[in-house]
Amino acid sequence: MKLLLVKTSSLGDLLHTLPALRDLARHRPEVRVHWVVEESFQQIPTWSEPVERVIPVAWRQWRRTLWTSWRNHAIQEFLHTLRAETYDQILDAQGLFKSAIMARLARGTLHGPDRHSAREPWATLLYQHTHRVPVERHAVERLRLLFASALDLPTPHGTADFGLDPQRLRPPPESRTDSNHLLFLHGTTWESKLWPETHWYALARLAHQAGLTIELPWGNAEELRRAQAIRDAAPPDACRILPRSTLEQLAARLAGARAVIATDTGPAHLASALAIPTIALYGPTPTERIGIVGPKAFRLIGACPLAPCRQRICPLTTHRNACMHSLTPTEVWNTVLEVIS
Repeated sequence: MKLLLVKTSSLGDLLHTLPALRDLARHRPEVRVHWVVEESFQQIPTWSEPVERVIPVAWRQWRRTLWTSWRNHAIQEFLHTLRAETYDQILDAQGLFKSAIMARLARGTLHGPDRHSAREPWATLLYQHTHRVPVERHAVERLRLLFASALDLPTPHGTADFGLDPQRLRPPPESRTDSNHLLFLHGTTWESKLWPETHWYALARLAHQAGLTIELPWGNAEELRRAQAIRDAAPPDACRILPRSTLEQLAARLAGARAVIATDTGPAHLASALAIPTIALYGPTPTERIGIVGPKAFRLIGACPLAPCRQRICPLTTHRNACMHSLTPTEVWNTVLEVIS
């Protein structure tokens, strides 16, 4: 049986899909999966056993340069690839109108969440078969239940298995640093999710006093500036700024860390999926449905009367980002000591 899976983004959402694919491999090993995914995340499907082929899509680029993308035939080439095969089944696991359109353009019987379960109910008008999944459950469990219903799998029970092997993702021995280090994921897309830089400085000093070093990844100019500021505020040689890395390279650095401290960001989900001790700091976003999960995942939630406000910019005129400020370096450090002991 050949299945086309449409789940294009984002990083956390894609990682949340891996346990459902593990369920599929366990109960229906004959099913081979082709996965339509945003091109910047096309490495993730290759980490899943049932995935036979990755079909990258550049939707994020196309929506900015639609006419140019059409004129240079990028969109037509994607559609040709999408329709090159007939699938026994197509599953839109995104539940958005854009993903439903992509899925409907492919050849095969289309399944997706019903109008009570989809993120955009209009998308369900394009499905031939719909499936109810409880919206109050965590995203990982919702996806496992969607796969089970659409693909006739047993109802999932037990802890989700992401199927990621940290040892396989680690860099070769000759390029490894010592494992006695923490990794700070200090960047995030929302201003309201940022942990104060002074808190990062204090946490770096506490780690250095305990004999631990810190690795600082970055993905854009602002994150590089913040990484340099954390390094400069820490004792000499306490912090190492990593080169700008691919997703697979970042996974290797995460896999080699003793623990990861993170804001609410996609790579935090990757760290927890790798079963690396991961402490995620939350404030404006709820954690019950989209927080990090895993055998060594720990969530610290900031206090604020408005939390979770779900706002990209803090709505308070005074005490901005109060929820994130309330998570003190001492509180975070005490949690670090608990998870690495």
